[in-house]
Amino acid sequence: MHAAAPAGQGPVFVYATYIRTTPEQLWQALTDPAFTERYWGVALRSEWQQGSTITWEVAGVTIADPEQVVLAVEERRRLEFTWHTITPEFGAAVGGAEDEVAAMAAEGRSRVRFEIEPLDGMVKLTVTHSGFDEGSTILAGVTDGWPGVLASLKTLLETGEPLVFS
Repeated sequence: MHAAAPAGQGPVFVYATYIRTTPEQLWQALTDPAFTERYWGVALRSEWQQGSTITWEVAGVTIADPEQVVLAVEERRRLEFTWHTITPEFGAAVGGAEDEVAAMAAEGRSRVRFEIEPLDGMVKLTVTHSGFDEGSTILAGVTDGWPGVLASLKTLLETGEPLVFS
């Protein structure tokens, strides 16, 4: 779902899903690099404390930047961090068109928030990705990307195997 943001905040992407798992298992799936790599194809490495940096490892490329930081942590309830830096190496690794990667790299840094709500035998996971420039190329990418990532996460937690997208 792509929703309008309050005035001055730009567009926002919000997606909610229900997963038959526990808040503890979902938290591990969001913060353990071996787990994130299985369903997302990205190993996220961090101390997961407010202010700590996050290193992204994707398709053989390591993206480290002091502005990739954890913004908020409430273990098993909420995690918020800045989105990764877009580099030419990242673009080449994921097969992005050079002009599209350059457009993404020129944008301001966005942020993503995961909210975990326990329910009867399951959790509701809401992902809010915000801070986009108007006409954002990154927003277009995450609008296409998040549903598949979250479906793979749900499938992995519920069946033990992630979805495979070719």
